[in-house]
Amino acid sequence: MRVRVYPWLGHEWVEISGESKPGLPGDEAGRELLDRFDGALHDFDLSLANVVRTRLWGRDREARDLGSKARVEVLASKARSASSSYVAASHFDSNGTVAIDLWAMRPSQSSAEKFIQEYEPAIVPLRYLVYDGVVVLSGVTHEVGDLGAQLDNILPRIAGSLKDAGSSWRQVARMSCHLHRSQPIPELRRLLSERLGPDFPSEVADYEFADGYSSLGKLIEIEITASQGT
Repeated sequence: MRVRVYPWLGHEWVEISGESKPGLPGDEAGRELLDRFDGALHDFDLSLANVVRTRLWGRDREARDLGSKARVEVLASKARSASSSYVAASHFDSNGTVAIDLWAMRPSQSSAEKFIQEYEPAIVPLRYLVYDGVVVLSGVTHEVGDLGAQLDNILPRIAGSLKDAGSSWRQVARMSCHLHRSQPIPELRRLLSERLGPDFPSEVADYEFADGYSSLGKLIEIEITASQGT
């Protein structure tokens, strides 16, 4: 397990990454990891209630599905947070079945609470949250068409969520693109630049490959973190 503490967007952040113990099925692996993460957060006087994003990796689709189900159960109520999940066996250095990256944020006042916006109708991932001036979107994805067609669906939805949260593309502080391994990163960059123009936050965009997502047909999932403001 790796723990990193750093300042960002006017707050202190705690980032935790780890892989589950070998031999555990995906649901037990997800719960075991989050229990360890909870203990690590308490070392910094934080808790799962301060979590704003988790990214789950499954060694295979079954592990992703089971791990995601356990995550929903653990990160409920005040721990509800933005989420994404991927299948990527190459992500693992151990024989674990599930890996999780988690981000928690210390608010400027202990009384600060998350504002949670669900999709309508509600689905497992929330649409976005706002926590002490920081906007965090769950991974946004689509399963129909080629990469360009999927971006034509995803990018306007991101723009709409940012607007509704009191933010914009110009306030994006991190754009994490999880691209299917069959797609080239240079082509993704070209398509993003073509569609977003000067709004493309290229300097804060990162790219990582995945082998699969929550359903077949998806080629890209994009996670956004931004500050409020225009």
